[in-house]
Amino acid sequence: MALLEVSDLRTSFHTRGGVVRAVDGVSFTLDKGETLGIVGESGSGKSVTCYSLMKLIPEPPGRIESGTAFFDGQDLLQMSPKQLRKIRGNRISMIFQDPMTSLNPYLRISTQLIEALRIHTNIDKKAALKKAIEALEEVGIPGAAQRVNQYPHEFSGGMRQRVMIAMALITEPDLLIADEPTTALDVTVQAQILDIIKERQNRLGTAVILVTHDLGVVAGTCDKVNVMYGGKLMESGTAEQVFYNAIHPYTRSLQKTIPSLQAKGENLYTIAGLPPDVSKPIHGCAFYPRCPYPKTGAPEGDRPQLVDAGDGHCFADCRFCDSSAPIETVLPQKDAGDLAGEELA
Repeated sequence: MALLEVSDLRTSFHTRGGVVRAVDGVSFTLDKGETLGIVGESGSGKSVTCYSLMKLIPEPPGRIESGTAFFDGQDLLQMSPKQLRKIRGNRISMIFQDPMTSLNPYLRISTQLIEALRIHTNIDKKAALKKAIEALEEVGIPGAAQRVNQYPHEFSGGMRQRVMIAMALITEPDLLIADEPTTALDVTVQAQILDIIKERQNRLGTAVILVTHDLGVVAGTCDKVNVMYGGKLMESGTAEQVFYNAIHPYTRSLQKTIPSLQAKGENLYTIAGLPPDVSKPIHGCAFYPRCPYPKTGAPEGDRPQLVDAGDGHCFADCRFCDSSAPIETVLPQKDAGDLAGEELA
């Protein structure tokens, strides 16, 4: 049985301007020790998917309309707040995207780090503080014994991000949800943090959901990849399937934006247009207005559903453009991990 099994997850925000369908029928599974990468442009529904699993969607205006999310046999979406409090920060931890809004500016780092330990375990305060210092050292914060008693404003943005990572890892969770965990870090520190998460996986069997714009990180880190656009999955499969045999035009377009793949002296490739407005009805393929392939007809009907191309490699079967040309290997003939740190253009 999978550690996490999400089926037909739908989350909307009911606003004065209409109903924003942020997540619209997302399904996936994750086994113990696996890493799932969720990629896509801003507004595609990546973070809302993760917040929905933790039931951190503000209600109102947010609402989880339907779906199930079975974690170790229990549906997270049907749990009471009391039941969820026993799991959040203990068996499931999350690294939030913006550390300054996630850390309490009035509390010392030590207080915030040991809170989860004190709540979920029987560890005493002295032992918890020792473990907090070790956690800060593990994520590369120098002088951790002194800095653990400082306040968030005394840390740089990158240092605050490391504190958030230490806070998420300190309870040794079964599932780690990492929402842009290396955004504020340089490439060298980024590699160190990813190595720490990988070491935890190897030692404890931690499953990881990695939300990122960085295709290089996904290529070198993830076992599975979900490509999201307009609240839906456009393509999913193993990292090898998605990167070396991309089928959907949106996935191909994302790959072409990797800066290291551009010819020297030429303009960087960009995807024309803007993501769709998910508060309005979308007919046919949501990527149709921006699709670089020749159009074969106006989009109509419901949005394309995922079909299996074989071996679990699924894609949204769009029939409104001509993408029948041979699938090119977009990545160069080198290890995908060499692309770590390359941001989308």
